[in-house]
Amino acid sequence: MNKSQAVPMDYPMPSKAAAQNSVVRRASLAGGVGSFVEWYDYGIYGLLVSTLVLVFSSSEMGMTDAGLMLTYLGFTVSFVVRPFGGIICGYFGDKIGRQKLLAILLLMISLATAAIGLLPSYQSIGWAAPALLILLRIVQGFSAGGEVSGAGSFVAEYAEDHRRAVVMSPLVMGSFIALLFGSLLISGLINLYGPQAMVAWVWRVPFLLAIPMALIGVYIRTRIEDTPHFRLMKSEKRVVANPLREVLTSKRHLKAILLAITLPAVNGPGYYILFVYMPTYLNKVMHFTQVQSLMVTACGLLTIIAAIPLMAWLSDRLGRKPLLIASAMAMAVLAWPCFWLLTLGMLPLACMAAILLALAFAGHAGVIQAALAEMFPTTVRYSAYSIGFNLSTVIFGGSAPLLMTWLIGLTGIASIPSYMVIATAALTLVSTLYLKETAGKPLRDV
Repeated sequence: MNKSQAVPMDYPMPSKAAAQNSVVRRASLAGGVGSFVEWYDYGIYGLLVSTLVLVFSSSEMGMTDAGLMLTYLGFTVSFVVRPFGGIICGYFGDKIGRQKLLAILLLMISLATAAIGLLPSYQSIGWAAPALLILLRIVQGFSAGGEVSGAGSFVAEYAEDHRRAVVMSPLVMGSFIALLFGSLLISGLINLYGPQAMVAWVWRVPFLLAIPMALIGVYIRTRIEDTPHFRLMKSEKRVVANPLREVLTSKRHLKAILLAITLPAVNGPGYYILFVYMPTYLNKVMHFTQVQSLMVTACGLLTIIAAIPLMAWLSDRLGRKPLLIASAMAMAVLAWPCFWLLTLGMLPLACMAAILLALAFAGHAGVIQAALAEMFPTTVRYSAYSIGFNLSTVIFGGSAPLLMTWLIGLTGIASIPSYMVIATAALTLVSTLYLKETAGKPLRDV
């Protein structure tokens, strides 16, 4: 065994029998809890758009399309800065490690979220209110840009080769559990205090909850060491001097990044249209009540949370490609009929549509993060993963709520979101054909 293959006793590789299952479980838990806190902080804005537009817009704009688009601008700009957050965080994550950086990112987004909960309204300080809101969304976007790829790299580098998607599934589930918790919390607050109180002051409560959540998340993330793969690379002095230059000057890495942009194309609409934008779509376009809209979203969230572990388990046994292909085809076929069901205005049919779309999307959501982590070597995994996934999210996901609001207002066609889902599902399907199967194989270190 040569030097590059030697594995010091202090750095057990996750694919070996010597890897401690308890350590792997703790890494999986740290990823899941961190993901929950991060995406609760990030997603609560989308769930509360119907209320925030009344708080941060002038009374003349109100719930007009212009008011909604102003508030969704805060949603979109947070995505514009995500690649910058991913590039900077990826650079330092590949240089100094994943663990400390992830704890800092969690604290950053939580403080920005709590600050949103303390902002004065438009009625109090005028245009400074939405300006400050957008500024804080930029901070959130920067943090989120480094979170997904960093947490994905962290958990993937702890996981056993033969069950990497399963070990990573709590990380993926955390984001959906956060949205479910947010949906139920907001529904409960509306029922308890009423819509008027929600606009007056209750909307602040979900944002201020970020503070205790952050304390829990940071504590858990700081209680586990950096990954065995990174520690081994550091001990052998194989840390790349400039990860970004390594990534951007390598044809191999650039080809992989291009695939990392197109492969998760359906992930953007799948997440941000089906779950983040859906409550506003049902409330303002389909005229469901706010509570009914959140109930429909909750049905979809419960479904995908239950389905992700099963899809991850299947992908560890059948491979990444079969699950990604099946999910893309299901999303393309079901998108239009399910959005047509939503236009009927009947709560049971809307819940059924949400459940069907969630089941179709689960095959992608439960697999994509493992597939992306496996595409890159440890030396540049955080950087390359960040660039590819964040660009994909900006192109196909971040602008979705703003674009859908504008197009529906322009055309009056309520089923427009389904066309975006179909188009991105087709792109994911084609991209999957170029993906090399990596399920069950060791992570590359170089």
